[in-house]
Amino acid sequence: MNLDEIKACIPHREPFLWLDEIIALEENSIHARKLVSPDLDLFQGHYPDHPVLPGVILCEAAMQAAAVFIAKTDTPDAGKVPVATRLNNTKFRRMVKPGETLDIHVTLTEKLGGAYFFTGKITVGKETAVRLEFAVTAADG
Repeated sequence: MNLDEIKACIPHREPFLWLDEIIALEENSIHARKLVSPDLDLFQGHYPDHPVLPGVILCEAAMQAAAVFIAKTDTPDAGKVPVATRLNNTKFRRMVKPGETLDIHVTLTEKLGGAYFFTGKITVGKETAVRLEFAVTAADG
């Protein structure tokens, strides 16, 4: 799935769209990818002498992948947008530097009514950058 197809699924846009492509979409999981451009404005202020992608952005990338998953597997009601409602057990393992590529793996663990519970893991190469558990629900837009 390319960038235009992603934009058709979720309301996020540049400069706050943290997915470039969807590599795989399965029954209970999604694998997305994002190149962390060295030209991102946020690197001017987030440790300018040693730029590092903020951990909250890693979490956001996983949540955006989950939103694409929901849009493709369980069409939300018209006028609803995906929002994060919970973030648990987040463990940052590795800093992400400009120019690196994120592999974003998100798995649905449970669905209760309109709430979707996920686990996520973002890697750079073979190294884990973050693991997290989170929930997303559809809210009025």
